[in-house]
Amino acid sequence: MTFQTQEQYQFIESILFENLGHQPKVLDFQFFYGGNFNLAVKVTVAEGDYFIKWNQGDHEEMFASEARSLQVLSDTGVMSIPKVINHGKIVDKEYLMMEFLTASYKQANYWQDFGQKLANLHKHSNAQFGLDFNNYIGALRQSNEWMEDGVAFFIEKRLKVQAGLALYDRKISEELHAKFNQLYEKLPSLIPNDKPALLHGDLWSGNVMTDNQGFVGLVDPACYYGLREAELAFTTMFGGFETSFYEAYHEVNPIENGFGDRIPLYNLYPLMVHVNLFGGGYLDAVEKILKKFLN
Repeated sequence: MTFQTQEQYQFIESILFENLGHQPKVLDFQFFYGGNFNLAVKVTVAEGDYFIKWNQGDHEEMFASEARSLQVLSDTGVMSIPKVINHGKIVDKEYLMMEFLTASYKQANYWQDFGQKLANLHKHSNAQFGLDFNNYIGALRQSNEWMEDGVAFFIEKRLKVQAGLALYDRKISEELHAKFNQLYEKLPSLIPNDKPALLHGDLWSGNVMTDNQGFVGLVDPACYYGLREAELAFTTMFGGFETSFYEAYHEVNPIENGFGDRIPLYNLYPLMVHVNLFGGGYLDAVEKILKKFLN
């Protein structure tokens, strides 16, 4: 065991002691992918399996907001969400401890069931768009201040924030930023202003799990009440969702015709998040979308 691994092991032991009230014997200890900015482990003790992730505390309230987001989704009772044990800070590291979702083999109707469940999640609505707390998408803060208009919320709290950050960090040009401003004028006529829907907020295949019954479980939310088409569009960005998922969704909670044409507009948000987090590799797609809808 390296010094770094030994240090991390002792850190995990401190978390277990703080939350279980005693120092349990660790039966298994496995590192997992915790996202691009966090470390994570699965820990097995007599009490059960736990998933713990942590960072150096560079992102204030990240895990506190994630814990709250998990609870928001869990409170709907729609699908499996890991139970949060606790979150906190030990020395200079912030952590989140939750139950580990033990996976079973996927049920034959896994994707149909998932589509139905997401459609029902989106039926949970609210008077306004946003959330009563801000959270993170990746390592970037996500502003959720309430707004009455869904398209305006998408523009002001999603696109403008990411485009402005990219301009400030010189990841996009003034010319490209000006094209975003042109698009904002057109967006109200391009996307429907649906009622607020509770969204997972970061719904790509990497955050989709299988629970111990063989059905869907979701992790790493960045939830808020937003336009549900934006969530469905997000699922297409990296693939991995079967056609039956979308068909089942539409049967329960139909969307307006022409959604396929609107997908690129919604995906400007996650694309710009990736530009800000990882650099210019995603800019070509952004530029093509802007060109398509501004011509």
